[in-house]
Order: sequence, then C-alpha cells, then structure tokens
Amino acid sequence: MIKRLHRSHRRVSWLLCTSVAAVTLWGVARMAAQSGAGFGTTDTQSKPKHAKSGKAAPSHPAPKSSQPPSMTIPVDALGFTTPGSLYLGMRRSFASLDFLDENRLLFTFRVPGLMRREGTERDETERQIRAVVLTLPSGVVQAEALWTVHDRARYLWMLKNGHFLLRDRDLVEEGDATLELKPQLRFPGPLIWLELDPSQKYLVTNSLEPAAASGQPADNALSPRTAAANMLVDGQKSEGLEDMVVRILRRSDGQVMLVSRTRSAVHLPIDTEGYVEDLRGTGGQWLVNLNYFNGGARILGHVESSCSPALDFVAERQLVATACDRAGASKLVALTSDGGKMWEHPSTPTEVWPILVRSPDGSRLARESLAVNHPVNAFSPLSSEDIRGQIVEVLDAATGQVALTATASPVLDGGGNVAISPSGQRVAVVADGAIEVFELPPAPPLP
Repeated sequence: MIKRLHRSHRRVSWLLCTSVAAVTLWGVARMAAQSGAGFGTTDTQSKPKHAKSGKAAPSHPAPKSSQPPSMTIPVDALGFTTPGSLYLGMRRSFASLDFLDENRLLFTFRVPGLMRREGTERDETERQIRAVVLTLPSGVVQAEALWTVHDRARYLWMLKNGHFLLRDRDLVEEGDATLELKPQLRFPGPLIWLELDPSQKYLVTNSLEPAAASGQPADNALSPRTAAANMLVDGQKSEGLEDMVVRILRRSDGQVMLVSRTRSAVHLPIDTEGYVEDLRGTGGQWLVNLNYFNGGARILGHVESSCSPALDFVAERQLVATACDRAGASKLVALTSDGGKMWEHPSTPTEVWPILVRSPDGSRLARESLAVNHPVNAFSPLSSEDIRGQIVEVLDAATGQVALTATASPVLDGGGNVAISPSGQRVAVVADGAIEVFELPPAPPLP
C-alpha cells in the first residue's frame, strides 16, 4: 500500500512481477516525460491569488543570511531573468541548481521567448532551457547548452557521479559535465513524476498511459510507445491516456520490480529495503509503516501530526516526516528505519509550502519555505502580496541543528534555487541577482 500525492488517502495494491522483464536499453522501449515538484514537496496551504500583471515577483524584506557567502556568481550575465509574479502559486519549475562536484555547479533556467499564436498544444507548452556549467570560485562558464522541453514541471534530477537525468515527454536522457545527452529510458506515455532512492539504485516513475482493458492486471513490463501524440499539458490529461502507471525499476538496467495502475500520481518514499507509508492511528497519531520488497512489513514508529505527514528518505535507513502541529505550522520529524526518533525541528505558521533538498551523502538537508505575512487557512487565503520572501534553513541530518539560514530571491515556489554539494560542506542559493555559495564545517556523522 502506498500514499498518493495531492492528499489523496486512497491506497493502491502493488503487484510483484512474477516474471520480471528487463526493459532493454535504447534500442527497445524504455521510459520518460513530465514531473511535479522537487524532493519532498508538500502542499498544505491554499494557492495564492495571482497578481493581475506579469510584473516581477515582489521583493519584500526577509531575514538576512546567518553568515556571508564565500563566493558569488552574478546570474544576469548568464541570461537568467526573474519570472513574473503571476506565476506564484502555480509551483512551476523555472530553474534548477545542482553541484556536479565540489567545484562545479550546473545551473539551468528558462529562457524567455515569444509565445506562438498558432499551433498545437505541444507548441504552446514548449520552452527553452539554458544550461551552464560554472567553475568555482571564478564562475567561469565551462560548458553551455540550450534544451527544449514541453511542459512546465521539473525536468532535471542530479545523480551522484556528476551525471544528471533530463526528462521531456516520454523520454529520459542522461547527461554529464559536457552537457551532452544520451537517451536512457522511454515510456509508452508522458512521464509526470520521477524520484530516486538515496542510493540512486532505483527509480520510482509515474507515467500517463493508455488505460488497461477491464479485468486485466497491471503491466509487468513496458510496451512500445503507441500514443505519441497524446500529452499531459499543465496537469490536464488528454484523450486516450487514462491511467497513471506507477513503477519501481532498477536504474542500471531498467528492470521493472513493482508496477500498478492508479488514478492519480503517487509519491513513494523508498530505500534499498522497501517503501514506507503512513497509516492513520488514534487522535493525531500517524504510524510509519515499512513494507519490505522481499515481503512483510514493520511499524517503524509514529508521528504526531494534524495533517497527513509527507515521508521522504534523506539517507539510507533514515527518513524525515513533514508534519503539521495544531497551529497549522509544519515541522520536520526525523526517524530511523530501526524505529528510533532522532530529532524534531519546528517552523512558524507564517512559513508555508516547504520543499526539502538533501545532500548526496545524506549528511545535510535544506528546507526552503515561503515567508508570508499571516497564517494561511481556508478563511485567510494567500495572496502574492502576502509573500515576504523565501527562507532557506540548512540542517544537520544527524542532529537537526541549523547549520545555515539564508534567503532565496526571486521566490521560486517550485524550487530549483538551492543546492548542497556532495560533501554537504557547500551550499549554493540563488539570491539577489547572484548564486551565493556558503562554506560550512563538516556535518556530524549519521548514526
């Protein structure tokens, strides 16, 4: 059983493929397409009322950084521009910032262009993404490229070896510091969500594909693409593609391990042992249940929360729950897969829409959230004028202690403006027209 995105509490039953079929490399059908918000994104507040014009997002005063950056790289000269405030609340992906290694950054961002007045839906959602590899501390551009993607959701996921995955339509490509792309996976329909376990051995994918015939079980392997013209456009399903197909597959060879057909996208936190779900307990208690890939399940512990907590693995055998207190503020609760509670980190009711970013080694995680003027609820909705800025807190994963506070600007509620280096000792934030890089001491070791 697994928990669905967008606060759906219905459960889906997974089928273990009895005759697990390997999805071949590029010559046969593999997989890809569109996606949602970044790692650990939670939607617990209502969307803001959009501004009436396309002016730049408001730049309200926000708390200063807890320490000065050790280096800055101006982004205006790279061609980066601030998205208009009318996009606030749409959770669109306008940029991605990642460390290729300790001394190189990969910065990609939307390049504004003229909209096409005529053409297909695919043309209307097409956008250009500029990618640059920056060396530290000089900020010299080592490589650059221009990509075309066909939706407004997240398109890039960083890998631990200096490579990355790029998603567009039904295709996933892998790139490196040269920004050359090689096709890796292809799906029978558009991919709308993708995530990796902390070891990056496995992928969890959500793809929109032709509906299965009545009474037939879920697929145990990918079939060749048959509905190339049917696309998911800004969250709207086109005709002919009716089922969400959720898969767990090995990244090394594309072999499908688990598969199910659902009616909505599924967020599935996994590590190499299995996947976790939250189960409703008594009162405000939620049980965290680990389902092993080889069969069986075990309760890891419980989380006190007034909302359904969002679970995410930060490192192998360590996960974080984004929960809610009684006042409506979010809080982070760290647990181990051995059943122990490690720490708890609160926030205020005026910090909303938290997004989690983890370091590749799991030693640190960043929580970025919108700083607003008032608590947000059904009686007091959020307007773009209420947003003061975007706060970034970097925590030590072992202790929950705050290692850095900073502000990101412009406000990107879809994320992509914060990165942590492979060692966890460098943090990069897009702020005030530059990429600010902060130096941190080594993080405490994980249990």
